[in-house]
Parts: sequence; structure tokens; C-alpha cells
Amino acid sequence: MFDMRDFNNRDRNSFGKLFMDLEVFHSTPEFDRLGLVKHVLEQFKISRDGDHGPGHWARVRLNGLKVGSMRGADLLVIELFAFLHDSQRLNEYSDRHHGARAAEFAASLNGQFFNLRAEQLDKLCHAICNHSGGDVHTCTTIQSCWDGDRLDLGRVGIKPHKDYLSVEAASLITSAYKMSRGVLCS
Repeated sequence: MFDMRDFNNRDRNSFGKLFMDLEVFHSTPEFDRLGLVKHVLEQFKISRDGDHGPGHWARVRLNGLKVGSMRGADLLVIELFAFLHDSQRLNEYSDRHHGARAAEFAASLNGQFFNLRAEQLDKLCHAICNHSGGDVHTCTTIQSCWDGDRLDLGRVGIKPHKDYLSVEAASLITSAYKMSRGVLCS
């Protein structure tokens, strides 16, 4: 996994560079992480160094797995969300339908890189499709996905607000914001 000591304080996208070192992604018979990440990167249409690129995915993954572990959520769904939720963006700014496109993309990959049960796939697709809306959700897995994404709002200068996060995620606002801004927490 990621060793935070490798994160360069001066460059928040260096976390993305670490993320791009595909050697860190170990696959299992149930989940071809390396294959999925390579596939997503091959078709990614916007800058890998932008606000919605692999550096963001890595922080969403880290935040989401941390929150999901505290909440007893489905960690596989959260990890897939991190890799896929912004994968179909056509630009960095206004792309209202990127979530719907990414949900369709995720569904098309089931059985190829991962094998989700119908209930898991429904949660993943719902989380992806609706991640930009600002809603909160009673499902711990869906909300943990959104928490992971919202905890990285610092990358665009926005401090996450507790009203849009689970209680567990709200406890991480300060450290997540610092990480998004490129400041290591001790």
C-alpha cells in the first residue's frame, strides 16, 4: 500500500505520481487491481495531473477506506468507487453527466476486473452516479464513498463541511484537508 513518508510536502500531485507506480497494486483472483487501474488510465481523457486525476483517486481511496473501515462498510465497493468515480470526465470543470457515464463504465467492467454481486454493483453505481450532488445517504457504503471524495475537497481550496459527511469522516476533516493541500500530518 501507500507509505505516506513517500509523499512530497511541496507537491500534492506527487501522491498521484506514487499512485501511478502500478507496482503497488497487488491483484487477487477476485479483483484485478493492476488491470483495472491500467484500463482506467488508458481511456482517461483529461490531464492525469489535474484536480480529478490519479492523485485525487489515491486520496479518495485512502480517505474512503479509512472511513469505511470505521463504519463497517464494503471496502471493495469503496476502493472501486475511488478508481472509477471521475474516470469518465470530459473536462475538469463542468461535466454534469460524468457520474452517469462512470456508473455505466463501472457496470461494464464487472466480471472483467472484479466480480460484484448485484447488491454491491447497485451500491457502486448509485455512489458513482450521484457523487456530485451533495446528498447524504443512510447506506454506510455509499456515504463512505462520498466521504472519501468530499474529504479531498481541499485540492480545490474547499474545506469539507461536517453536515455533508458521516460523523466518522467529520473527525478526519483537518487531517484530510492538510493532505489535500500537500501538508503531511504527523
